[in-house]
Amino acid sequence: MSIAVVTGSSTGIGQATAVSLARAGHIVYATMRNPQTGGDELQTIAAKEQLPLRPAQLDVNSDESVSDAFDRILAEAGQIDVLVNNAGIGNGGAVEELSIADFRATMETNFFGALRCIQAVVPGMRERGSGCIVNITSVSGRFSSAPQAAYSSSKFALEALSECLAQEMKSFGVHVAIVEPGIIATPIFGKMQPGPTDTKYPHSRRIAELFRASLENPVSPYVVGDKIRDIVDSGTWQLRHPVGPDAAGLLAWRASMTDEQWVEWGALTDAQWIDYVRQNFGLNVSL
Repeated sequence: MSIAVVTGSSTGIGQATAVSLARAGHIVYATMRNPQTGGDELQTIAAKEQLPLRPAQLDVNSDESVSDAFDRILAEAGQIDVLVNNAGIGNGGAVEELSIADFRATMETNFFGALRCIQAVVPGMRERGSGCIVNITSVSGRFSSAPQAAYSSSKFALEALSECLAQEMKSFGVHVAIVEPGIIATPIFGKMQPGPTDTKYPHSRRIAELFRASLENPVSPYVVGDKIRDIVDSGTWQLRHPVGPDAAGLLAWRASMTDEQWVEWGALTDAQWIDYVRQNFGLNVSL
């Protein structure tokens, strides 16, 4: 049994991860910005199954909130053995059209939010000579597809941070893992801000259609949650873990192209794009 902290636990992958870890016997502090209004489903599951789930308030965008939350958890639990950095936001839009504020907001949550939490737990893990830090990125942290410049940039940055962190922590016995989901059915898609209606770029409506078609056969976030539980319980030193039925295939697809071919993919006409996706992905897309 270990003490685990999962960020962004109110819905989606965070909720599934908190439940999966608790079902395995771990005591889980399921953090979210507002546990009073955001954790109803999680608390219903915990009560029904009598799981060791403890909702906790945490805003990863706030230095003070992170410090206070981890101090409270440490005072109550004594130590933190597992950290799962899941809290994140999606922000799509062409580089020209997405505001600097939107880029900053995406980086603040997806990168600096994770960094704040990492810095809160690393001293204790290092001193004890054990621990596990799981950073949830995305296949979009391995390749960048328009119009996801803000989102992919934040996930690329978290991947780079994780690589360095893994090197630093290995000799102290602390495991670091990067989990890279493909397209998973979570509320993040509904929370993304729509791009401008007068955009000069076709990529926002293309990726929206790609997600819509992919989610006709939705993949449960518990696929990711169960994988994270396996990473924690197995003690693996493997760094990267693509997760979901499409993740490895998407990474292989990008790797099969030169950079120039990848740029050309983004420059296809709508008709060419529809034909390509139907032939290569078997998805019934239309624009």
